[in-house]
Amino acid sequence: MMEMEDRNKSYLCRSEKEVTMVPEKYVRFDWAAKRLLRDKANFCVLEGLVSVLLEEKIQIVEILDSESNQEHYEDKFNRVDIKAKNSKGEIIIVEVQQTRKSDFLGRILYGVSKSITEHIFNGEDYQHVKKVYSISILYFSLGKGADYLYHGQTTFTGVHTHDTLEITEKEGDALKMKTPKEVFPEYYIIRVNEFDKVAATPLEEWLDYLKNGRIKDDTTAPGLNEAREKLQYLMMSNEERSQYDHHLENWKAERNAMETARLDGLWEGRREGRREGRHEGRLEGRLEGRMEGRMEEKMEIVAKMRSKGFDIDTIMEVTGLTRTEIEGLDE
Repeated sequence: MMEMEDRNKSYLCRSEKEVTMVPEKYVRFDWAAKRLLRDKANFCVLEGLVSVLLEEKIQIVEILDSESNQEHYEDKFNRVDIKAKNSKGEIIIVEVQQTRKSDFLGRILYGVSKSITEHIFNGEDYQHVKKVYSISILYFSLGKGADYLYHGQTTFTGVHTHDTLEITEKEGDALKMKTPKEVFPEYYIIRVNEFDKVAATPLEEWLDYLKNGRIKDDTTAPGLNEAREKLQYLMMSNEERSQYDHHLENWKAERNAMETARLDGLWEGRREGRREGRHEGRLEGRLEGRMEGRMEEKMEIVAKMRSKGFDIDTIMEVTGLTRTEIEGLDE
């Protein structure tokens, strides 16, 4: 039996002996995207996220073969390739990947290129190249920047005129103008850890779920009502919960390992810095000592040459000192 409270919905689990309240818990999106959301019955959740990002209604046609089909826990890639239709009825390829690799930019480029080449048949005209949207959900710190969502696309801008290049295509007797951004891939990078707002918009509600696992009871954000129904921890089978718990343990272990490596790196860097500082200090001391010794030697030579009546020009030639330096010895 389930009952809904005013703000925090809970499951009311009854037995003959006891009544317990279990707080509602949702599975993490990275695990859901890899397993649950590939089921056609759950497409609506992914459709909601993509529709919010692209700001138009997206309908998923099918989940394409990709690295997400690998079922091993050790698999570090979490990529889902989606064949979808946009609001114009055009077929697009959406690539959702959640990467923790340091070379993520190369990874993103590779994934997009792979999506393009895998979904055009040999001999087909290049007009059949599908538009690709790459959505990267990052659960790690990334560079510098104040925003939690970044968007990039290819445009060609006049170096001198600053206008945008448009391409003219002839289709039958009609001319159609296209811009490169209608053809080239677009990239969305979601920096989950940088989100710290109170969820007010559909996009912010999605970020709140991605980061904190929260879904508002009264949400109207596309896909989140469906997520609230389909991604509940207690609604999974015992086998699914066991797999999910194992995934969480692996994720925590990986995060701890990364944090330990980061701290070890900081400690080793500081220790190496101190060691190098001492080494450099010794080198500088030896160099300064040698320079001072050479200067004292030259001063002795100058004194001896002066006692013998040598003129300053001759002394300058022998010692390499300047006139000012030699005259300064008399002060």
